[in-house]
This record gives sequence, structure tokens and C-alpha cells, in this order.
Amino acid sequence: MRGATHARWAAGAVAVGLVATACGGGSGSGGSGADGIVSSSWGDPQNPLEPANTNEVQGGKVLDMLFRGLKRYDPKTGEAQDMLAEKIDTTDSTNFTVTVKDGWTFSNGEKVTAKSFVDAWNYGANLKNNQKNAYFFGYIEGYEQVHPAQGRPTAETLSGLKVVDDKTFTVKLSQKFSTWPDTLGYAAFAPLPSAFFDDHAAWLSKPVGNGPYAVESYAKGSKISMRKWDDYPGSDKAQNGGVDLNVYTDNNTAYTDLTAGNLDLVDDVPASQLKNVQADLGDRYINTPAGILQTIAFPFYDKAWNTPDAAKVRTGLSMAINRQQITDTIFHKTRTPAKDWTSPVLGADGGFDDTLCGDACEYNAAEAKKLITEGGGIPGGRLQLSYNADSGSHKEWVDAVCNSINNALGNDTACVGNPVGTFADFRNQIGQHKMPGPFRAGWQMDYPLIQNFLQPLYYTNASSNDGLWTNAEFDKLVDEANAETDTAKAVETFKKAEEVVRDQMAAIPLWYQNGSAGYSERISNVSLNPFSVPVYEEIKVN
Repeated sequence: MRGATHARWAAGAVAVGLVATACGGGSGSGGSGADGIVSSSWGDPQNPLEPANTNEVQGGKVLDMLFRGLKRYDPKTGEAQDMLAEKIDTTDSTNFTVTVKDGWTFSNGEKVTAKSFVDAWNYGANLKNNQKNAYFFGYIEGYEQVHPAQGRPTAETLSGLKVVDDKTFTVKLSQKFSTWPDTLGYAAFAPLPSAFFDDHAAWLSKPVGNGPYAVESYAKGSKISMRKWDDYPGSDKAQNGGVDLNVYTDNNTAYTDLTAGNLDLVDDVPASQLKNVQADLGDRYINTPAGILQTIAFPFYDKAWNTPDAAKVRTGLSMAINRQQITDTIFHKTRTPAKDWTSPVLGADGGFDDTLCGDACEYNAAEAKKLITEGGGIPGGRLQLSYNADSGSHKEWVDAVCNSINNALGNDTACVGNPVGTFADFRNQIGQHKMPGPFRAGWQMDYPLIQNFLQPLYYTNASSNDGLWTNAEFDKLVDEANAETDTAKAVETFKKAEEVVRDQMAAIPLWYQNGSAGYSERISNVSLNPFSVPVYEEIKVN
């Protein structure tokens, strides 16, 4: 997806901070109600709860309960499985025929048809609708006409989308993408009822979907009440009576409400409580891998960081970071030292490889100093590692990373943290390519494919290639992988592309992030999916 604006990076990048701090401030509405209602902490969503306009975890929680798409990611394995898709056929990895299952309706009784998907995708892609997730439709032919990089749209709908009949529509992509069907579990691809278009304002105040829950009430900034939809036709019916998501602006308050018995579920245990959570909750504390990777990115638009020898400097810096020590002492086992540029949740078959980074991700002070010296030293003599200061979680680890680098180089001022006032300011500087040096970055997967960890971040002019790295060999391998119809071969080709990222150290992988949650004695069967979101429909009220 060339040249699109990828706001998902923002959500993933601040998963340590935003997700941990956006939840907080209110007070819970008590524990489970008489009708088996689960009360859970929530962060106020940044955007309206439209499928193509929600690109962060908090809004995503609601969409995951409210909608079902063509595919759904298995809450345990992350595998893309058919949901409303009866079948998705292709002979060339460019032209796809989608057949929608019969018998599905929205909770207002309207039938889900092929048109429900096509209308929703056209709406999401059109520049005039200003949808945050528009770039997800960037692979479909005609995207440049409905969502041009500059100027106004010259078309209203995507030329690559055609409704054949109630159950069938066709999709033509602008490039080969063999695993494209596996992206369709992402919320942006959800269907929409005609009510969305007929009275948009009314729909936003009380969204209507086709998932296991229906919205009973929604008070922006306070609470959304979801109730079990009894006529839901899917196999993953809600095992409880509903879920009340209560907005908190301080996750410490949410945790206090949980331990006091006033809240059933907290899915972002605050860092300050990690040392106590085992004693407080015992086996009701969940700490499990999620599809989130934290990194250090580089400003390749700064020539000093983009010299032929600078790869040695970047690799040396990677080897100067004692990941194990930092994750042990600061993150209390909720982070795991990174061994590649993907995530363990992909599994070996999906492309995760804990040997890929190798020595370049292992702490070795002597080799780090040697490589940095051979590469001409740190540009300007000092590394300024930028981060947003409005999240309390970043300063501690940035200081620890700099201390590790300084110790390895025997220079107390080789690396310093560079706090930027707010996340908005931080992202603006990144977007305007004004970073004075390396900057903290991160990625929360949109869908569990190795492609999603590589192409949006490192492909030339890709949607989240904020450092403007470019490498012809990497681009060539990504194109080959996307065109490969054999999934196993595609994964191996993506890994070859990832090796280019490693050899050039396009970004320094720091650690994989876990999802953490705690729950009350009133509920059971609680788990987090690979996106670190509770599987609400499986929760049972005791």
C-alpha cells in the first residue's frame, strides 16, 4: 500500500502507553449483574465506532463484539478462518470471487448480502469519508481514483469491486497478493447495514452490527452497554448476558476497583501493579504473548544515518542493548527480548523465527563498540532517542536503553533520551520527517501475517515507513512473496526479505509485548486473543 497514511502504527506504537493510560478515571458500575453482565474497564475510543474508522484497541474491542466479517481470527491460534465467507476463489492471486454465506442478518433484521460488504468497503475507501482505515482498501483496483494522494476523488467507488448477486461479489486487486483473503478478518472489512447510510448520525449513537452482541446504550466518554443478541446465527454465541465497558482515565483506579470487587475485568494491568498482581489475583492474572513488537526506528532521510557504513553503527547499537536485563527489571516478564521483526504469536509456520536476528540482537558490548567505531561512530557524536513524554511508561525504558548503550561504549553521554511533549507532537515530528535522531516505534499487528510486520513498515514509500528506508532487494522479495500462491513458500520469501532488514538493521527490534489482564472471582473462562483483547463472548458468569 504505497503512500497511504497508516494510523494503526500510532496505536501499535503506543500500545505500552496509550493502551495502558487511556483506560482510567471513571469508577466501575459494580460487578456482574443479575442477568450475567460482565463489567470491564475501557478506554474512550479515539474515533467514532465505524469499522473503517477505528484503528486502536479500545474501539476495536467493541467492533469485535459487534461485527463478524468474511473471516475471523481464531481467538487462540490467530488463524484466519471463514466466518461469513462460504468461499473465496482465485486462480491468479489478483482476481477473487467471494461467496457470502446465507442466513446471516444484522441485529436489526436486515439481511447481510454481498452488497453489504461492497457498500461498506467503498465507503471506507472514499477520501471524502475521511476514514482512518482507508489504506486497507489500497490493494483494490481503483483506490487511487477514490482516494488520491492529492486533490479530490475522480471516482465514487472502487473499480475493482463488483456485486454479482446477493451472495456473490468480485474483487480485482492492483497487484498479486495471494494471502489477501487472510486480511479480511480485520474490522475495516466488516459489512454495514443500510441503516448506516440512511441515518449515519443515529447509527453512530447506537451502532448496529451482525456480531454476537448488540448495543443497548452508548454514552461517549463514559460507558457502552452491549447485550447478548439471542438471534445471532454464528457458532460463537455469547456465553454471558452482555458486557458493560466502563471508561477509566487511570488504569490504577480500574485495578483498585477490580481488587475491591467493583469490576470484573481489567485488560491492562498497570505497570505499577505488576509486582503485586500475582499475590492479588493468583491464577486470575493472565500474561500471554500478543502480536506487538517494540522497536527503535531511524531517520533515513538524514544522510548521516544513511551512509554505506551506517548499517554497522545501527547493528552495533542493537548489540549494545541488554534486552534481557531491561525486560526483567522494568517490565516484570510482560516483555520478551526480540529475536526477529515479527511476533511469537505467528508461530514458526507463520514466519516467526527466534534465530533470524541472531548475534545482532544479543548483548555484546565489545562487538557493539567495535562495529560502531568501524561504521564511523554515532552521527553527531550523540544518539538522541526520541519518545513521547505524555506516557509515563516510556522514560524508564528509554533511560535504561541509553544506559546500556553508554555502558557498552564507555561513554556516559553517547545516548540520551529526547522527550517530546505529547504523542500528537511526537507523531507530527515523525510525519514531517523532522526527527533529530532515532525514535521509539512499535507495531501492533492488524492481522496475523508476516506480511503485516514487514511491508507496511519497510517497503519503499509504504504506509508506515516513517523513516523512509528503501531497499530494492527487500521490495523485490516482498513482491515475490505476495505473488507466491504456496503459503509456505510465501512465508520463506518474506523471511528472506526480513533478512535484508536484519543485515541493514532498518530498525532495532527491542521486545515482544505481552497482553496482561486480571479478573474477579465472579467470572471464568477468561482469555486474551493474539491481539491482547479479551475474548468477551467466551466469558462465563459464575
